[in-house]
Amino acid sequence: MEKNELYFGDNLDVLKKYVKDESVDLVYLDPPFNSNRNYSVIFNRNGGTAADDSAQIEAFEDTWHWTPVTEEQYGDFVATAPGRAADAISAFRGLLGTNDAMAYLVNMAPRLVELHRSLKSTGSLYLHCDPTMSHYLKLLLDAVFGPENFRSEIIWKRSSAHNSAKRWGPVHDVILFYSKGKKFTWNPIYQPLSEEYAEAWYPAVEAESGRRFTLGDLTAAGTRTGDSGKPWRGIDPTTRGRHWAVPRGVSAKTEGLATQDALDVLDAEGRIFWRKKQDSMPRFKRYLDEAKGIPAQDVISDIAPLTSNAAERLGYPTQKPLALLERIIAASSNEGDVVLDPFCGCGTTVDAAQRLNRKWIGIDVTYISVDLILKRLQHTYDDEVYKDSSIIDTIEVTGIPSDVASAQRLFEKSPFEFERWAVSLVGAEPNQKQVGDRGIDGIARFPVDVKGKLGKIIVSVKGGKTVPPTFARDLAGTVQAQTDAAMGVLITMAPASRGVRDAVDNGGIYTHPTTRQTFPVLQHTTIAELLAGSGPNLPTRIRPYMPATKLQVKEATETLFTF
Repeated sequence: MEKNELYFGDNLDVLKKYVKDESVDLVYLDPPFNSNRNYSVIFNRNGGTAADDSAQIEAFEDTWHWTPVTEEQYGDFVATAPGRAADAISAFRGLLGTNDAMAYLVNMAPRLVELHRSLKSTGSLYLHCDPTMSHYLKLLLDAVFGPENFRSEIIWKRSSAHNSAKRWGPVHDVILFYSKGKKFTWNPIYQPLSEEYAEAWYPAVEAESGRRFTLGDLTAAGTRTGDSGKPWRGIDPTTRGRHWAVPRGVSAKTEGLATQDALDVLDAEGRIFWRKKQDSMPRFKRYLDEAKGIPAQDVISDIAPLTSNAAERLGYPTQKPLALLERIIAASSNEGDVVLDPFCGCGTTVDAAQRLNRKWIGIDVTYISVDLILKRLQHTYDDEVYKDSSIIDTIEVTGIPSDVASAQRLFEKSPFEFERWAVSLVGAEPNQKQVGDRGIDGIARFPVDVKGKLGKIIVSVKGGKTVPPTFARDLAGTVQAQTDAAMGVLITMAPASRGVRDAVDNGGIYTHPTTRQTFPVLQHTTIAELLAGSGPNLPTRIRPYMPATKLQVKEATETLFTF
């Protein structure tokens, strides 16, 4: 891989078309499933739907229902899939019938087969789910990977206590860990020691340095006749049936030295604790700040879920903590390895892979996710790592329209995704859900003053073949109705009619209260103009999706981020 790869599209299609056999070292996937709905509804043959805040789950809302398309997918998979996987899906249908849960499994099965194909022989897969479907997914993974390649069922405490009247409070997610074969990449990972553990097991504090420590042996069982069995500082270990044993890896100065010389070095460094009682055995100081921690366990309770005020939170409902993905990636891959996330959502996996010097492939079916990931990576890395070039230069983006013809195809396939894409072209944040938006398809924010007050630009997108004047008039009315809205931008596929141009020309002028720059209140631009690099005349904007911190307002004021 010369560049990292980000795909906008159905991951099943992308995997088949672009991802080669045995080219990936690690797969992490967190496939959306609306388990917040009533459990019986999910497993009911005629189950209904429920509102959900996740843009990604909304995109799959139709996918996770049993339809004639699902019936066709089921028949194709059973006829063509590897034997055990086909048998598993057939058995699930006999058990579950045709409902939302079965539709989910039918759609997941071919994706898991493709992910297995893409993994190297030493590769691993982590599937993040919840208890609603984890047992079915585990059986499906057994069929695809082989039960002998199951490694761990990891429990992550994803939330604080829940008050559930008639059951145990649901506070955990399940992460299923499989390898492709017997030999797989594994790097020991250590969890930080808790404060309670540190106080209990490292009770002493060194007066000179303030470092907390515990005491360990400087001897081992059995007597020796060589250097390690001789008396040192007047103490003969053989009288206690032991011999001197210098701890390994505690000081570079002791490497290669004879035992007695190594003990002298440790004593000179203050690493040996002498008791006041004469002839008592000296002990070795083990410092808390040198402890690796506890080997990572399959119950993760030391990585907290993202709170509403977490610095890394992007407002994406299914967002996972960066620390969780960093732990998984560090354990099951090495620097330079390729990490794949086929449901990459807001990009936590690719962000963690970038931080840990891995190559990555991200796939998502919603454009808002692709746009969010690009903005997230720009926000995180452009100012710190890529001072002479943009991180965008290191990413190959596939599936996003690059000309008017491909934009038209996107509009015909999904008008909502077209709107999201068009909104992003002017540095605005698109709507996460397709609802009654009163003509508002996206919002751009810009700093009004250095204190952090923000103004708002309303973006409206129309993809039809004609652009009647009512589009511009409706946008003007929306801008006037929104008390914090300063301007409006109309983006269309077709050129503006004379009536639209007249409405825009008579929309008035906005004067920036700090810079005193003037801008038309209403502006119109076409997809062709935006793709050609021209567009509306707008103030410097805050990067979409990111919290508007004082630093970001300052950066925007200094025109760091412009379109």
